[in-house]
Amino acid sequence: MIFLAILAGVCIVVSRTINASLAGIIGIFQGTVFNYIVGLIFSIVFMLFSSERTSIYHINLGSVPWWAYLGGIVGVLVVVLSSYITPKISAFYLTLLIFIAQLFVGMIIDYLTLNMLSPGKIIGGLLVFAGLTYNLILDNKANKASMDE
Repeated sequence: MIFLAILAGVCIVVSRTINASLAGIIGIFQGTVFNYIVGLIFSIVFMLFSSERTSIYHINLGSVPWWAYLGGIVGVLVVVLSSYITPKISAFYLTLLIFIAQLFVGMIIDYLTLNMLSPGKIIGGLLVFAGLTYNLILDNKANKASMDE
């Protein structure tokens, strides 16, 4: 499972980079539409070859809770924002910023849904954020020093 989690992380960084390149060529929103069309095609192919059989004819869309549809909206926002931001900052900083955002939003969701708030996770998230901030400060000083030369 650890290997699969690492592979998922690699795929996220690579897909963000590819999406940003595509957005630079054909436009952010056109790139997002293309991304979702290709994703839909591959999802259908994977579903057809999956051992997990699902019949879409027996799904009652009215029984799906309203908030379940927010995943698609949030997914589109992620692709659009990533395509816009990726060319402007390094992949390292983008990955760390997204990780920090996921960490804190995950804590908020855990608190709202499970009434759990872990002090260790908060401290860990703040330490990662402090490390990122410190690294940004060092990089800015190094860039400023190289420009002054």
